[in-house]
Order: sequence, then C-alpha cells, then structure tokens
Amino acid sequence: MKGNHKEGLLISDFNIENLAAYLRNDTCEPQVQCTVAPYGQVAQMLLDGNLRGWAQGLDFALVWTRPEGVLPSFGALLNGSEIDEARLWNEIDEYSRQLLQAGGRAGLVFVPVWVEPGLHHGHGMLDLAPRIGVARVLMEANLRLLKNIEGGSNMVPLNTAKWVELAGDRAFDPRLWYMAKVPFGNDLFKTAVRDIKAALRGASGRARKLIILDLDNTLWGGIVGEVGWQKVLLGGHDPLGEAFRDFQRGLKALTKRGVLLAIASKNDEATALEAIRSHPEMVLRLDDFAGWRIDWRDKAQNIADLVASLNLGLDAVVFIDDNPVERARVRGALPEILVPDWPDDKRLYTHALHSLDCFDKPSISDEDRRRSQMYVSERKRSDRRAQIGSLDEWLGTLHQQVTVEPLSRANLGRLVQLLNKTNQMNLSTRRMSEQEFKAWADMEHHRVWAINVADTFGDSGLTGVLSVEVDGFGARIVDFLLSCRVMGRKIEEAMLHIAVEWARCAQIKEIRLVYSPTARNGPCLDFLQRSGLRSQSENVFVWDADLEYPLHPSIRLVQLSGDPSGDPASRPEIPLAAPSGANEPASDRRNQESSASGG
Repeated sequence: MKGNHKEGLLISDFNIENLAAYLRNDTCEPQVQCTVAPYGQVAQMLLDGNLRGWAQGLDFALVWTRPEGVLPSFGALLNGSEIDEARLWNEIDEYSRQLLQAGGRAGLVFVPVWVEPGLHHGHGMLDLAPRIGVARVLMEANLRLLKNIEGGSNMVPLNTAKWVELAGDRAFDPRLWYMAKVPFGNDLFKTAVRDIKAALRGASGRARKLIILDLDNTLWGGIVGEVGWQKVLLGGHDPLGEAFRDFQRGLKALTKRGVLLAIASKNDEATALEAIRSHPEMVLRLDDFAGWRIDWRDKAQNIADLVASLNLGLDAVVFIDDNPVERARVRGALPEILVPDWPDDKRLYTHALHSLDCFDKPSISDEDRRRSQMYVSERKRSDRRAQIGSLDEWLGTLHQQVTVEPLSRANLGRLVQLLNKTNQMNLSTRRMSEQEFKAWADMEHHRVWAINVADTFGDSGLTGVLSVEVDGFGARIVDFLLSCRVMGRKIEEAMLHIAVEWARCAQIKEIRLVYSPTARNGPCLDFLQRSGLRSQSENVFVWDADLEYPLHPSIRLVQLSGDPSGDPASRPEIPLAAPSGANEPASDRRNQESSASGG
C-alpha cells in the first residue's frame, strides 16, 4: 500500500456512486481515489480480472451487495416463499468462491456483510422462525459467508449492521432507491467511509500504538495527592466509581490487541504509584504500563520524552486527559499526537474510548497480545542498564538469543504485519500484502528470514525481517527491518552477520544495501553509517563477503528449519555457531517450542 494515497475499486449490485464521492472528498487520511465498476456487474467483475477497473497495484476492492441481489433464494424468501436451505448454501458458496478468486487482484478486499433491505420491516414473531424468518436466514447466511472467506488472507468483512445502527432513521431512504437505485441513506455511507479509512490506515501500519493517560479524574475520580489513594473514586457501588473501573477495563482490553499504555501526570510520583499498587479496585497495575512521567514538569515535554524512550513516533500516540487546558497544550505542541475531545461526564468515558477507530488493524498476532508485557520487560531492562556501567556489561546480563527461521506458512502473517508497521529501523519501508510478499519471496534468487529475539526478561517474538535478492555474483539486502523494542542491542549487527555468512556459503562476493530515505527511518541510516560497511555512495552501503562480519559475544544464534523461500539451488544453511565466549541464555524454552512447531 502506498503511503497516504490509496487506489480502490468499488463493485456493487446497486448505485454506489454516493459512497465513491464521500471516499474521494473525505479529508481524513488516507486520500482515496476509487473507480466504480459498471452497475450490477458483480459476478463478471469478480470472475474476470481483465475488465476495466482492475489495475496493477490496486490497494483495495470493496464488494458490496444486497442479499436479494446475489442470492436468488433469499429474494424468493422476501416474496413469501419458504427457504430451500441447500440451494441457498450453494448460492452463498458460489458467491464466496467468486470473492476469493478476485482476492489476488487487490491488497485488501472489503466485504460489507448483508443486512435486511430497507423496504422490508420484518414479520414480528416470525423474524427468527426456521426457514421463513428473514432475520434468522440472514444471520445464518452471513455466518456461512464469513466462514467461507476466512481462508482469504486479505479478505476483510465489514459490519454493515453497525453502520445501520449508527445512522439510525437515516440509514435508509426509499426515495433514493426509486430515484437512483441507491438502497442506503447518505448518513450510512458517511459511517462506512470512516470504517473503510480506518481499515486502510491499519493495514498500512498506521494504527495508533500507544495511549498516554492522565491519572486524576481520568483513571480515577479525585486528586490523589489531596485525598489519598484510599478515598479516590474507583469501583464500589457508586455510579462514577463504576464508570472509572469500566474505563480501566476497556483500556486493559486494548492491551490485548497490542495497544500500549503509559502515564503522563502532574503528581507526586511516589503517591501516584502507591495508588496504582494499593487500591483494591484498580484494574490496571504497574505491569500494564510501558512507562510513565509523573512529576510537575510541562506535560507536552514529558510526553515527547516518554514517546522517545519507547522508540515510537508521535503519530503512534493518543493522549487522554480530562483537563481541556492540558489537551490544548499537547495538541498545539505535538500536533502529530491524536488528542480526542473528552467528555465532561465521567460516565461517558468508556463509550468515548470504544468510539475511537484509530486502533483498527486487519489482524491480531501473538506478538500483539504480548506487546504490553514486552514493553514492560524493556522497562525493566532499562532499569537494569541504569545500574550497570558499560553497554557491553549490560548486554552480557541479558543472555540474548536470536533465532533465525525461513519464511513459512506459520510466520508469513506475523512477518508481513511487521513489514507494514515498522518505520524507524527499516531499509526500504516497502508495504505489501501477504499475497504480494509471498509471491515476491517465491521468485527465483530471493531469500527471506524471520528474526526472533529472546532474553532473560522474556520473549520479544518475531522482531526482524531480512530478505536478499541475488544478482550475479552479488546480493542486495532488500528488507532489513527491526522492531524498535530491540533496537540498539546489537541485533542489527547480528542480522548483518547472518546475511554475510549466508553470502559466504553461497559464494556470493558482495552484499549491498540501498537505503530509501523516509521521514521516519533516519535511525536506519544512522546505523548503516556506523556499522562498518563501506559507503559506496550517499545511500548505498556494501560489504566484501570474503570478510566475516563480527557478531557481538553477548548474542547466541539459533537456526530453525522450515518451509524455505527462494531458489533451492542457492539456499545453503547459515553456519550459526555461537562465537567464543557467548553467554548461554537463561532458557531455551522458546527455541524448543519453535522447533517442535516448525516456526
């Protein structure tokens, strides 16, 4: 997917020009240009990739149909007939097959699920009756459709029923149907645009990753420094106390989707931390926060420092504070940060949190679910580093293990997610769908490795991607990217060591890296300039593969087998013997688990 500009194709069995206009004119990122397929040509467009509208590099296609428009059996049901279930399932299966066949032509395929026609008002008690209940049949049809398209990695079903609910009485306008064959009201289309754009941002790796929170009257009621933690309003049998506790539950749930939490509060640190540790109704505890700045300094400066310490960009951040003055200060000083208006009524906090669409992403990986704990572990690493003198001494205490595995069906989704969301330590910052990346990896003379990191404090999971393209007697590193949470721990050097050792085994003479500058990947250039590689030009760096590239003695390398990618004739194993004096990791548990599962 290409930056802030997306190209899409809209396919429907109704007049969808209004949605196209709203997508084009909406000012929120990304900017969208879309082509509308010929009216009512759904099957033809899905089955024939040569028709006008399909284009190379298409970011997304949206296929929006009415159930009665593509399922003849459902149309008969609306006219009073009893449903023939076997026939209906066959029709859904055929439509699903058409969707999956078209899936390879676009980065994402959005599929709004079916809703009851706006002109149909149901049959009361019969709505959920077997074989004749329109609502029941539609639920079962949508469930079968969802199960059928689960296998398509780029298929993204969208919840049309939510759009109907949010648009309310303005979701349908019968006059639009009779005048222009538009089955939905414009308010519903506006709601759809918001979800579609949020999905495009998430798929491009631009979902927000960090919520920074105030404390007093944000996570609990009252000022803890004045009343003490025992008397702040939280939980219990009080409406506001329950609201604060539910707000914390909502935040906790987001951490299980990979969103990080942090604190920026004007408070006495010891008093605030005691409240978090000691209050029995706290849902969030210290191990739920990646970091904090609790003092009396300017909140905007504290936030900037906190975000930098977490190796994140300001555009990854959401700031939530009950105080409009503090919100205005942060919004003015740090415009990249999303600072939503926050309700005065504390009972609306959870609703406001759930209304944010900036965390949307197409999938949730195991790494996402563990991300909060990974950052807490990183905070503990930093605490240890502050107690130890030199960098080498600190690295020696971590017992780092870097596990190298080839691209496989098991790690493809996680690898592509990392490819699409990593900005800072990223050589080329190319963004690709799973299908696009797999097709590239399968090409002759291409090779891909996934890099996993673990240490004394825990397993950081899949944190790096390394890919090369062989060209004659040389090889170019195409993807060289590493998660910010393990940057600066000699993992970057270990990745270069891996690439060079592979090149030496393959009798490749030279490794070349071509840096593609962006607004965010300056740390990658900084690393290349101090890496020991020879600078061939401003953005081209090379290494003579006749020479070994050193591996830091604190790192132990482990190689796993798996389903390889690339040219079988040029895939020698990498000799990954630990260097002399390397420290053994505290535990080999992750390696054993990965070896048993093939990655």
